[in-house]
Amino acid sequence: MPALTHLGAKGEANMVDVGDKAETTRTAIAEGFVSMQPETLEMILAGDAKKGDVLGTARIAGIMAAKKTHELIPLCHPLLLIKVAVDIEPDRALPGLKVTALARVTGKTGVEMEALTAASVACLTIYDMAKAADRAMVISGIRLVEKTGGKSGDYKSVKSGAGP
Repeated sequence: MPALTHLGAKGEANMVDVGDKAETTRTAIAEGFVSMQPETLEMILAGDAKKGDVLGTARIAGIMAAKKTHELIPLCHPLLLIKVAVDIEPDRALPGLKVTALARVTGKTGVEMEALTAASVACLTIYDMAKAADRAMVISGIRLVEKTGGKSGDYKSVKSGAGP
């Protein structure tokens, strides 16, 4: 098993020095799911939630969260993101919503945490905006789907993206 790069020789947490790494274009895609009652999904899709546009607000929240990842996760580097996109699609078989977040940077460190943070906060925002109608919603399946670029190379999940 490879050594953990955030731990020093004595086990102390450290921010990784990426100064000598090459700048490359790096992309990460993460996903998450919000399961809910079918009626809640229909309410969201119809735009009838009391708090307003659930999908639009969740997209913006995810984008904002990606930009603030270094403020939330202690050892993350601040990044000059060149692209963040959050896509939210209904999944009536779940029933619920599938959130997919993409983050891209040209830099010395990856954007996996930014994509994962975007997906997580978008899911949390969906829950927040629809909880008055359905407190039993479940957030699940938050994971890295794919990443490209950097010294460690590319990664693509072998798990199906069919939900939790």
